Amino acid sequence: MTADSTPSPDGPVPDAPIIALLGPTASGKTAVSIELARRLPRGGECVLADSMQVYRGMPIGTAQPTSAERARAPHHLCGFVDPRDADFTVRDWLDEANRAIGSIRGRGSHPIVVGGTNLYIRSLLEGVFDGPGRDDRIRGDLERQDDDTLHRRLQEVDPPSADRIHRNDRRRMIRALEVHAITGTPLSDHKQQWTDAPRSRPDVRLVVLDRPVDELNQRINARVKAMLEAGFLEEVDRLRIDGGLGPQAREAVGYRELLEHLEGRCSIEEATERIKIRTRRYGKQQRTWLRRFAAIPGTIRLDPATASASEVAETLVGTLDLATEPS
Repeated sequence: MTADSTPSPDGPVPDAPIIALLGPTASGKTAVSIELARRLPRGGECVLADSMQVYRGMPIGTAQPTSAERARAPHHLCGFVDPRDADFTVRDWLDEANRAIGSIRGRGSHPIVVGGTNLYIRSLLEGVFDGPGRDDRIRGDLERQDDDTLHRRLQEVDPPSADRIHRNDRRRMIRALEVHAITGTPLSDHKQQWTDAPRSRPDVRLVVLDRPVDELNQRINARVKAMLEAGFLEEVDRLRIDGGLGPQAREAVGYRELLEHLEGRCSIEEATERIKIRTRRYGKQQRTWLRRFAAIPGTIRLDPATASASEVAETLVGTLDLATEPS
């Protein structure tokens, strides 16, 4: 169907375009996505694209939408994975996201993918490299190595992946080494299908929220303070006592730092400052990717600093091309 055609009243309802609402941490994506869902002509439902908001029992530290926010607009892929699960992958997220998107479109509404994890967004736009299956023998050998050894081995066989993956990110280092051991080819070579310039797809409308860095840093500091006042430390302690944090979930920003405090390795003041610093670094990494997304033709880039969430949503409703195919 072309942008200017009109469906027959008795014919099928065309699929609503996917709206991908992107922005760095603390940019206000949640508030804008809810207002947008409520204002779209066909209505909207939010699909979270955040690698830590998928976990159950971690609502405060991962800034999951509150029950009041979820009551204002339907949300999907929020708090549905056991945080002890060490194997929730980009492919797992994409499969779940596609199911949610299909269901939303089946109701005639717009899927609004709310992005915090840039690899999730890129997988939505371009697909993923599945790679070989898990090899327990190889993985067992790798699991016995410490982080520094893993990182040195990765530098030897796959320097681009070693540059991209932090030396504390055991899960991703092990997977990269496992792929190389099984295939004989570096993971970075397998991923050459993902060029430096991301590509979009015809049924996705990209929106990037782009606040000034100084304002983002102020919002990050305020958010960390609010999380701690809301019971973030108690949330981490409960998960620690229950054994509810697997190796992937414990790497979420703030959880590792508060675990170190609870284990007596730093004061709460030191942990708090480390959370702020790490969140700002994460935001900087996100902004690097967002500049690439923003360069895709047709992307709408907005600075929401001087407008309310409802005003931003109104602007988007009047700006977005919501035809089945872009004109």
